[in-house]
Amino acid sequence: MELALKAQFMELRSSFLAGATPVCHSFAAGRRPLYRSLTSIATTIATSSSLKTPVVHPTFLKHPARIWSKLHAVATETSTTTLEEEDEDIESLFSDNGSGQSDINYRRGNNKNSTGASSISSGVRLENVSKSYKGATILKNINWEVKKGEKVGLVGVNGAGKTTQLRIISGLEEPDSGNVIKAKNDMKIAFLSQEFEVVSTRTVKEEFLSAFKEEMEVAARLEKVQKAIEKSVDDLELMGRLLDEFDLLQRRAQAVDLDEVDVKISKLMPELGFAPEDGDRLVASFSGGWQMRMSLGKILLQDPDLLLLDEPTNHLDLDTIEWLEGYLNKQDVPMVIISHDRAFLDQLCTKIVETDMGVSRTYEGNYSEYVIAKAAWIEAQLAAWEKQQKEIEQTRDLISRLSAGANAGRASTAEKKLEKLQDEEQVEKPFIRKQMKIRFPERGRSGRSVVTVKGLEFGYEDEVLFKNADLTIERGEKIAILGPNGCGKSTLLKLIMGMETPDGGEVLLGDHNVLPNYFEQNQAEALDLDKTVLETVAEVAEDWRLDDIKGLLGRCNFKADVLDRKVSFLSGGEKARLAFCKFMVKPSTLLVLDEPTNHLDIPTKEMLEEAINEYQGTVITVSHDRYFIKQIVNRVLEVKDGILQDYAGDYNYYLEKNLEARERELEREAELDEKSPKAKAKSKMSKAEREARKKQKMQAFQAAKQKSKGLKNAKRWK
Repeated sequence: MELALKAQFMELRSSFLAGATPVCHSFAAGRRPLYRSLTSIATTIATSSSLKTPVVHPTFLKHPARIWSKLHAVATETSTTTLEEEDEDIESLFSDNGSGQSDINYRRGNNKNSTGASSISSGVRLENVSKSYKGATILKNINWEVKKGEKVGLVGVNGAGKTTQLRIISGLEEPDSGNVIKAKNDMKIAFLSQEFEVVSTRTVKEEFLSAFKEEMEVAARLEKVQKAIEKSVDDLELMGRLLDEFDLLQRRAQAVDLDEVDVKISKLMPELGFAPEDGDRLVASFSGGWQMRMSLGKILLQDPDLLLLDEPTNHLDLDTIEWLEGYLNKQDVPMVIISHDRAFLDQLCTKIVETDMGVSRTYEGNYSEYVIAKAAWIEAQLAAWEKQQKEIEQTRDLISRLSAGANAGRASTAEKKLEKLQDEEQVEKPFIRKQMKIRFPERGRSGRSVVTVKGLEFGYEDEVLFKNADLTIERGEKIAILGPNGCGKSTLLKLIMGMETPDGGEVLLGDHNVLPNYFEQNQAEALDLDKTVLETVAEVAEDWRLDDIKGLLGRCNFKADVLDRKVSFLSGGEKARLAFCKFMVKPSTLLVLDEPTNHLDIPTKEMLEEAINEYQGTVITVSHDRYFIKQIVNRVLEVKDGILQDYAGDYNYYLEKNLEARERELEREAELDEKSPKAKAKSKMSKAEREARKKQKMQAFQAAKQKSKGLKNAKRWK
């Protein structure tokens, strides 16, 4: 009777007690009561006390929504327990006493706002943030901010602490000192890491539903409490507590707005490029680029206040990168982006934050504007430092001349001035990182014919990649192979290297002195884990002195104490750098490169571009890095519909002839012009800005000259 009265009292104050629909069915039918009346439950228990089994059952809708079954599957995916475990954990079903809130953790980021620091109106600010690992200082008094409407690019060499800053902002790591200031305490911060987090066994719809962690936890919790109610027929006190908890969770389910989940997903899927029928396809059936779209979609479904992106373009083809640029440009949410894709940073960023030697410096504008502004800052800072050093030297000379006799007083004044210059007004000398300079060792000259492909037929099972494809590559050509992921670009390289056998036709290397050096996408995985760092490079380096090998490894950030370390103990990034060093020392007349710029920082990319431009042999590369391609190639091949479309010119020539690609490029350039400030007149530029522009023009001229020379030589050798 007491329980029935309690249920009747609850029914008066809770709208959910009148119905019988499970929580997730509200997707299809609007906001409806979730479970059968607690009064009827209590009455059933009171009139059935002689029964040994509970008689409480949920009454479902006549037409259960498909969305409920999917949400239920995702919600219970990681929470399946045995009956015995449920009995043992009955107390865990209850919220913390006195809290008035469910004990489910709804935090989507570290929402703590640091105390004792200034406030901001929007976004996030890092104030004097420092971080060390094992005694090594990674970040030193970092200061920068991202505000509403800004897209900030974080740049710096590998290991500079860029990802560490994102992890500190998102709350995954704590700074040793300093503050992370947030505009509001309940800020939602979404973090898209380098590895996209998707479950291949889910359908696309289920994967998007997994973004609603809060809603799913409520649904799973409601189900557990309901089962516990059914089993608590002999314990009226426990039954009362469970009914209270059920009411609390029911109100929580209404607060998180379960009705809107399906609407949000249905609206977002076409924006991401998914068709309605894709919702029932397995995640595993989509390429990496489409899985990236799913990961991005899950983040955007959470309506974040700040979006953090760590190398979002890795492993994406050109079409997907261009789609991502356009999509992110339309988003209003402030963003912080780590990327080594210079074209991507140019297209998106409104501000660049460089981290070097643990120190950050902020530059307004995109990447190209940052390059010019940094050159101007270095020039001004170096001039100020040199001026001060000259003043210090003059003051020292004055002190030495006045230190004796009647001039002792003047000497004392000069000493105070010197002390002030050295301590209080010290101008820091700008750090200028030395550019690594490497060359690919060449073994003579190959014959005119390097690669010949005749009537190539190849495919995997039912998928045809090449049908009657022809290709001739001659000495001195530098070729980029373009096309969407899965079209057969990497497969073509493997066919050239003899690692795959054609189904029909033939792929032949030239007869005279064609010595290929092949860099695979997964080159790091092919390293011998039992060899040391030094042994790995030394075994393929011919005519290299040991000191030169150590020098190369040093320029790739391998310190002396790491050289004798086994490969098995290296991190993923270290293995990638080691594989690159191994590739750099092997003699060849043909370079075959499959995504060589993946995991390389910008200075290393620039080093690679210079080395390729000076290489006299033949180069074949697959790459989705537009900036890289523009610097090195004099011919473009596009894999399309099983054939090889040939463009006998550089990347700009390809854009001119390929109308579709040219259209996209013009659209991006127009967007870039709208966002960028007008170019300064030459008379208003600083000396550093003029020098930076002059350097850029000179590099473009040298690259064009090199390409022209290669083409002339190719004709001369025929």
